[in-house]
Amino acid sequence: MTRLADALDHLEQGRWVEAHAIVQDDDSVPGCWAHGIVHILEGDLANAGYWYRRAGRTLPTAPVPADELKALRTWTEQHQR
Repeated sequence: MTRLADALDHLEQGRWVEAHAIVQDDDSVPGCWAHGIVHILEGDLANAGYWYRRAGRTLPTAPVPADELKALRTWTEQHQR
């Protein structure tokens, strides 16, 4: 299992601290997106916006962490081919 997959599993369980420890050094698009989701869960939307921009994404006005995580999982599945 990849480090990103581990981070996504942590996020699904609401363990954003553990996920943050993994993604904070991951500058890839999905890593930055996951980092943004960490900050959504943390309640730091300004920082989430920074990481979303680094991922080339727009932070939703009222982000729903579960929806964002689902979209990220779908994205990673489509880009692993």
